Amino acid sequence: MLNLNETHNPSLRSWVASANTNDTDFPIQNLPFAIFRRAGHGESYRAGVAIGEHIVDLRAAHKAGVFPMEMTPALKTLYKPRLNKFMALGKETWSALRLHLSNSLKEGAPQSAQLEACLIPQAQAEYKIPARIGDYTDFYTSIHHATNVGKLFRPDNPLLPNYQWVPIGYHGRSSSIKVSGSDFHRPHGQLKAPDADAPVLEPCKRLDYELEVGIYIGEGNEIGSPIKLDQAEDHVFGLCLFNDWSARDIQGWEYQPLGPFLSKSFASTVSPWIVTMEALAPYRQNWDRPSDHPQPLPYLDSHDLRNGGAVDMQLEVYIQTAAMRAEGMEPERIALSNFNQSYWSISQMVAHHSVNGCNLKPGDLFGSGTMSGPNPESVGALLEATVGGREPIMLGHGEKRTFLEDGDTVILKGHCVNDNAPKIGFGEAKATVLPAKEV
Repeated sequence: MLNLNETHNPSLRSWVASANTNDTDFPIQNLPFAIFRRAGHGESYRAGVAIGEHIVDLRAAHKAGVFPMEMTPALKTLYKPRLNKFMALGKETWSALRLHLSNSLKEGAPQSAQLEACLIPQAQAEYKIPARIGDYTDFYTSIHHATNVGKLFRPDNPLLPNYQWVPIGYHGRSSSIKVSGSDFHRPHGQLKAPDADAPVLEPCKRLDYELEVGIYIGEGNEIGSPIKLDQAEDHVFGLCLFNDWSARDIQGWEYQPLGPFLSKSFASTVSPWIVTMEALAPYRQNWDRPSDHPQPLPYLDSHDLRNGGAVDMQLEVYIQTAAMRAEGMEPERIALSNFNQSYWSISQMVAHHSVNGCNLKPGDLFGSGTMSGPNPESVGALLEATVGGREPIMLGHGEKRTFLEDGDTVILKGHCVNDNAPKIGFGEAKATVLPAKEV
């Protein structure tokens, strides 16, 4: 696990005033990465770091002489429209850049005049997927979600026998992962009613969101060389918010015997910012497994895992319907969960994914699976919240939902905070459901 250092000092303040407000996601203790450009200027995309309401243009900062010469090779990778080459450089390089940025952005820093000219307001920026995602794997790490969904289909035996022994996952489609703000059309697929003789091709009627955490791989491993558990997080660059949109009626017809296919491949949404694992160090918690549950096999268990393998990351789902938008109403929160509810940790996902010799690559993305907590208010999908569509949720202005309707906007948010550290946030993952296209 990463140790605390001077970049985590809760008393640090920045000469960028907006980074010192209580409501910012991006104080100086955060410094997440994104790929951006100024909207409407025809510029190339490049890497930036968030500070308050601004973005540090790392290419401009390098050219302005803010960084020492020895950091030039690493900084040149940040001129590119994806972070993969920087991700491949490893945690020592990521940490060194973070430290220099922190020292340059703190109050009284001699570089402030040079760096101020390299700031771009976030309100003037547009973003793209921060990494070239070669492979995407979606896990199933919330036992509450697995149990709630299992009860809908197997009331007497909701958890399959392997769930408590092995991190369950499937390989998904990376080409349809888009950055926050990329709206999508309701998908078509085969639907079959329980009393129908044959399926039909129609637009999805049971469209759902899934509240997930995205995990970006940094430095990869050679094929045939498994990553050991206690080195697993050395290979993780950082976390983001992830909405794995799901067509439940398409899924119900197609998922046996091989699992999700068209029900998951039409759209997924990531937040533009990647919060590094180093920034998350103050928010680590003990990971544990109830004593009456099967304990992990040795390759998935260690002292370090038990003493800091979880991340205390609050997760929220908001919805804004078309009617709410027309009336000028703010989005309404409909779920509050936490990433520390994971039955399987980040390091366990990495170690298990590679134990067969699978080679992970910089920019690969893991989804945590739907992050549901133990209470009805903490479930991360409408499938659970409405008990399979049988019990609609009521929204504060009088509308109700079993599943998503055209015009609905779903927004995921996340932040970390505790008594010894300031709040840091992840921005948002936001998209609106558009009507189905003709097929």
